[in-house]
Amino acid sequence: MKVTLLGTGTPAPSLKRASSGYVFELGDDVVVMDHGPGAHHRLLEAGYQATDVSHFLATHYHYDHIMDYPRLVLTRWDHGGDKVAPLKVYGPDPLHEINEGFIGESGVFALDIAARTESPASIAVYRARGGVGDRPRPNPDLTQVAPGDVIEGKDWVIKVGPARHVQPSLNCLSYRVETDQGVVVYSGDNGGVYQPFIDFAKGADVLIHMNHFLSGTELTPEYRQMSGSHLDNAETAKHAGVGMLVLTHFLPMLDKTGVKERMVTEMSDIYDGPIVLGEDLMQIPLKTDALEAAD
Repeated sequence: MKVTLLGTGTPAPSLKRASSGYVFELGDDVVVMDHGPGAHHRLLEAGYQATDVSHFLATHYHYDHIMDYPRLVLTRWDHGGDKVAPLKVYGPDPLHEINEGFIGESGVFALDIAARTESPASIAVYRARGGVGDRPRPNPDLTQVAPGDVIEGKDWVIKVGPARHVQPSLNCLSYRVETDQGVVVYSGDNGGVYQPFIDFAKGADVLIHMNHFLSGTELTPEYRQMSGSHLDNAETAKHAGVGMLVLTHFLPMLDKTGVKERMVTEMSDIYDGPIVLGEDLMQIPLKTDALEAAD
């Protein structure tokens, strides 16, 4: 299992951090979780092509988690000819309506798709890329999921779990990736100290968790409850007994000089495991290496 952080930012514009995106290389499968603005560019920088991706999993439908989803679907379809199997897509209700809104007959990209399936010039490109016969429309294989569901691959399992964020406005999920090499949990946008999520993450080797802001700076108690803050995340990692805590989804304020250092110091008073400050394109080990002597 190879895990790469694609985007570790938020909806706030940033040249340092793309919005949410993660890629899991699981044997022959490449699984992308969330794909916000800039995440697809990071996917290319990480050495992957859209046609490499076999599965896409959405945690919820905030734009900073799905804006690059149509880019992934359309690029994969456009450049794959008819040689690439349909992308397997999983997400919460209303997955079908979200997909339809992007690439359906009346979706945002309906005119683009019509041109690429009907224009003689576009058909010539399709044939040059190995396509045969009439060009089909993009048609990802959609499966709507909810907590308790299980997605199975070859030598891997992904369990669907809870996340407390902006319900009931959006359905929100988390995911637990289990392989013989280890277990990685991705929180999605889980907020506060939420016991159902702690139970779901229990004993994971790695917990990748939204760390949106510093505890105590929230606008309202409800804001803290719906969005991950540093002390709450330390409590979550401690009670879940995870082997490593990887922080992501940083507001720009957290990148100011000295802030992250203070944050990790305070978190370490609660959670005694390794804490990783996520960066775009960072590869995450399942276990930390022993310290080496200085040269």
